[in-house]
Amino acid sequence: MDRTSCEKSGLCATGPQAPAMIVTAAFALAMITAASVPAQTLTTLHSFAGQDGSEPQAALLQAIDGNLYGTTASGGANTNSNCSDGCGTVFRIAPGGRFERIYSFCSQTGCVDGSSPFAGLVQGTDGNLYGTTEAGGANNDGTIFRITTAGTLTTLYSFNGTDGEYPFAGVTEGRDGNFYGTTYAGGTGGGCPDVGCGTVFMITTEGTLTTLHNFNGSDGAFPYAPPAQGTDGNFYGTTSQGGGTNSYGTIYKMTPEGALTTLFAFCSSTGCPDGDTPIAGLVEASNGNFYGTTIGGNLDDNVGGVFAITPGGSISTIYTFCSEPDCADGDFPYAGLIQGTDGYLYGSTENGGNPFQYGTLFRITPHGKLTTLYLFCSRAGCIDGIEPLAALVQHTNGKFYGTTLLGGDHNLGTIFSLSVGLGPFVIMEPTSGKSGKPINILGTDLTGATSVTFNGTAGSFMVESGSLIRATVPVGATTGTVKVVTPGGTLSSSVPFHVVQ
Repeated sequence: MDRTSCEKSGLCATGPQAPAMIVTAAFALAMITAASVPAQTLTTLHSFAGQDGSEPQAALLQAIDGNLYGTTASGGANTNSNCSDGCGTVFRIAPGGRFERIYSFCSQTGCVDGSSPFAGLVQGTDGNLYGTTEAGGANNDGTIFRITTAGTLTTLYSFNGTDGEYPFAGVTEGRDGNFYGTTYAGGTGGGCPDVGCGTVFMITTEGTLTTLHNFNGSDGAFPYAPPAQGTDGNFYGTTSQGGGTNSYGTIYKMTPEGALTTLFAFCSSTGCPDGDTPIAGLVEASNGNFYGTTIGGNLDDNVGGVFAITPGGSISTIYTFCSEPDCADGDFPYAGLIQGTDGYLYGSTENGGNPFQYGTLFRITPHGKLTTLYLFCSRAGCIDGIEPLAALVQHTNGKFYGTTLLGGDHNLGTIFSLSVGLGPFVIMEPTSGKSGKPINILGTDLTGATSVTFNGTAGSFMVESGSLIRATVPVGATTGTVKVVTPGGTLSSSVPFHVVQ
């Protein structure tokens, strides 16, 4: 693995490599342990081989065409001195596994198109995909790009250090149609030796960037994830370091205009019982609280945990990993969480899980009851993958999809699906808006739909394809569930649609 980029951050993924052989008795134990969890089936959809990408570290995205899109930080058709193992790719994969690489970074002289995309993609309301590269660009400080689903890439912005550098995080589309993100370092805030502490920025679809906040260490440093916009319109995020007396990371709230408030500084007491070093971002659950993970802290074990925090800053650790013998429940939860349609939160740990300690998939209630769903390297040669670093995504077919950093047929990572018995549903993009606003409704088998309602109020719509309906928020609609009646049954939205004034 080309580790130049992650070594600059001090956050290189750690863990053992996939073994060439598996001891038969241990393999049988792994299969028995995994099989003890009901109603779960993991399917390896793709094993990376290098030219098609390698070592994926980012979450997948379901686009309006029903396919999943993602990035790999390494691999692809192009190399240079900074990315000798390949400068990364953008790819597409169908829910059933049909794979296609659609772009290889460093395709332009001097890598002005960027290299090493550590983060995933988002789809804008214009139908294009948006993302970042940690390196490359005009100044080799990283880029923000736009790419069509056909693979035509446009570099929107190249960072130069004073406006930020090394955007490990992707971007989030705000209600205003602009994109919000963070840079791991750079900026003008000071407080971090030899390098800026990072920034929060906003960028338009035309490429005009505004720095909203420069971290200075005391209010946080080195954000590794993009902010998430809450239902209250504010943005919520994490910094991996800085804040408080021990500088082990923060949770912040920020207005769209850039007024930032530190809600919490981790490691507030000896042993860091509240955790430390939040790498991943936050997810707002249906109960209005935000949930996230830390990779360290939790007394003497330094194994990470899951926390909940209210928009007002009241925080609680709801789970500490390695709570089971030999860390059978996993440790080092590098990725963030998502909320499934069943109300559970789903996530992964990079390490832990008996007997091989190559990572797990889990679900956890909002109150902290955890169930291990899958143990990686449960199959001979670890062809099912090891070390899942990325958050999961739930496709509208009901299954969860994700990636592993390593393992697979070539030990360069995998793409997998996980079925836990959940049915199909619909997703709105965006998830809030005013009456009269057009929105996209993503789903599965939408052809022939006869009705779209917003919390019971009928809206006008047009079926574009089996995976996309274009609808208009009706006058008089109120916040609530969106339902679509199809020939196969009624599909409900995974989250409420929030009608704003």
